[in-house]
Order: sequence, then structure tokens, then C-alpha cells
Amino acid sequence: MQYAELSVLKQRVLVGNPLPFNVRDADRSLLLARGHVVASHAQMEALFERGALVDIDELKARSDEVSAAPRERLPELWRSCMDEVGHALQTSPHAGYTAALEDAAAPVLALIERDPDLAIFQVLRQENSSHLQYGVTHSVHSAITVHMVAQRLRWDAEATQRVFKAALTMNLSMFELQGELSQQTAPLTEAQREAIHSHPQRSVEMLELAGVTDRAWLDSVAQHHEVAGGSGYPAGLSEVSETAALLRRADIYTAKLSGRAKRDAMTADQAGRQMFMQDPGHPMSAALAKEFGVYPPGCHVALVTGELAIVIQRGQTVTTPIVAAITNERGAALAEPVRRDTSRKGQAIVGVVADRKVNVRVPTAKLLALAKP
Repeated sequence: MQYAELSVLKQRVLVGNPLPFNVRDADRSLLLARGHVVASHAQMEALFERGALVDIDELKARSDEVSAAPRERLPELWRSCMDEVGHALQTSPHAGYTAALEDAAAPVLALIERDPDLAIFQVLRQENSSHLQYGVTHSVHSAITVHMVAQRLRWDAEATQRVFKAALTMNLSMFELQGELSQQTAPLTEAQREAIHSHPQRSVEMLELAGVTDRAWLDSVAQHHEVAGGSGYPAGLSEVSETAALLRRADIYTAKLSGRAKRDAMTADQAGRQMFMQDPGHPMSAALAKEFGVYPPGCHVALVTGELAIVIQRGQTVTTPIVAAITNERGAALAEPVRRDTSRKGQAIVGVVADRKVNVRVPTAKLLALAKP
């Protein structure tokens, strides 16, 4: 086996974040297991000074792990990768911040590429968006959305990667506030209004402190609440970059799918319909609608059979996805989900069912087994 000194991998290890690999002592014995959280800079420096090592084989990119993983492991990988991105996002800006964020985000991009339907499923289910984690998970869901829509719009690789990073970091300065607001029923305070109004510029300042010099990235974050014509904020710009325009739409769409203390999550068909009505004919909104469909993966639907089902895969058209029935026609939970093709007349969808009305929960791995690779 070959080993590299931990000290040369500083950009891949962050205080307060889980280690992405095992760390070994100078004699090759295991010192810290992958996933261990290094609690302080002093502890990190002590590891460097004692000549801690990392097995070269473990430095293989997480994206390679995603590509090689069996399908049943993908839900588990989504959970762990989302957690890693969340940890990276919430670390205070420093010289290695962007490298660490890109390292954590790479497997998420690989997961999107591996199974786009399962990526949309993450956005719809929003299972990790409670309280203080809400802001982080919302940014990740927005990033998944803009990446997929940018590809549908045939943006080049550089622009697609930029909009993904901009979505992750657009709310960098207000993650904690977003968590508070998701639980708040009282009207906004004046201080909260000011924090919301100023968060685009404050997020830009945090990125600059972290060493980001990509002007297009920074401008996209600064403008992600601006609206062409001047009705947005904070500057009321009349012209907005394409990247910022896509960020704003993804931000709005994914927010509609999230529940708050003051309101339930909107159903996917309602969210899509509102986006279309508020932005008729715009190619970005049209691309978003086509990418997610009327019944996107993760959406609960009622079938003509009387069964309740959950969408697991997009179909030949935006209205005919593949679903997994989770109840029988009488509403009783099935012991195992059953695949249904809604393009067939006898298995068609008759409507969307709000999550609050669904009491049956099925592990994602079981649902994934019914989808075609």
C-alpha cells in the first residue's frame, strides 16, 4: 500500500467536519476512522505534526464510489453526501473553503448523473429540511434543480457548474435565520426583514472572504432575488444575469415544495402550475416544468384503481410516470410496493395527494428496486 501525509491534504479536511477517509499513525495503525469529527484546529495541527497518513487508495474520488455502487446503496449515499455538503457549507469561510465545498459537492453531482429521477426524488421528499437544517437542505435542493434545468437548457459545463455552486452558496449568510423562519408563525420583525433584504450582498462578502474571485459566481449570488425590470431586491436592477435568473426560479420552486410552520408544502402540480402562471412562456420555467414533469419522482398520486402510489421514475410523457403503489384500492398499506405504469389506461393517475394525507412510508431502497436502471 502507498500512503500520503495528511498535511498535504489540508484542503480535504475541515475542523468540525467528518473525515472523508481513515487516518493512520506513522506506523500505519488506524488512528481515526472515516467519519470522525476533528474537534479543533489544535487537534488538526497535532495530526499534521505527528506525520499522520492516508492510504492512497482511499483518496479515490467519492464520485468513483457513486459510479461503482450498487443501486440499493444510492439512497444511503444521498444521505451521507447531503450531510457532507451541509457540513462544508456551514464551515466559516477560510482559505480552503471552496476546495472543501467542491470536494463535498462532487459526489452529489455524480449522484445526479447516475440517477436523475432519484435526484428529483430528493427535492420532492425534502426529508432533512427541519429547523436549522432547512436553509442548508433548501440550498442543496435548489442546486440539484438548477443543475438539471441548466443541462436541459444545454448550458455548457462551465456555466452549469457555476450555477450549481451559486445555488449552494446564495443563502450562505442566512442559513440559521432560514431555519428560524421555517418554524416561526409570528410576523417578520424589522431586524429579520433587514437580514433578508441584505443577505445576497452579505453572502457575496462571505464568499470573497473565502477567496472566491469568479465574478460571474459572485454576481449571480448578489442578483438571485433581482427581477428583470427592477421589481426585485436588494438593488432593484433592471437587467439580471441568466445564472441569477435561473437561481431565482429554482429558489422559488423548491421553496413552494417545503412546508413551514405557517403553511403546508405545496403539491408538485400546484407548484408547477403557479410557476407557469407567474412566468408564462419563459424558457427557463418551461425547462423546469419539462424536467420535473407534472408528477415528478417523490410525488404522491391517486390511481384510477383506487390505489395510492408514489412516483419513482419519469415516464414517456410528463403526465405518465412510473409509480409504486403503496396501498390497495381500500387504502390499506401493501406489505410490499407494486410497480405501476401510468401510461396504461387501467393504471392512470387521477390526481395528486398532499403529503399530509399520506400515512404510509416505504424505504426509498424498496421503491428504487421497482425503477428501471
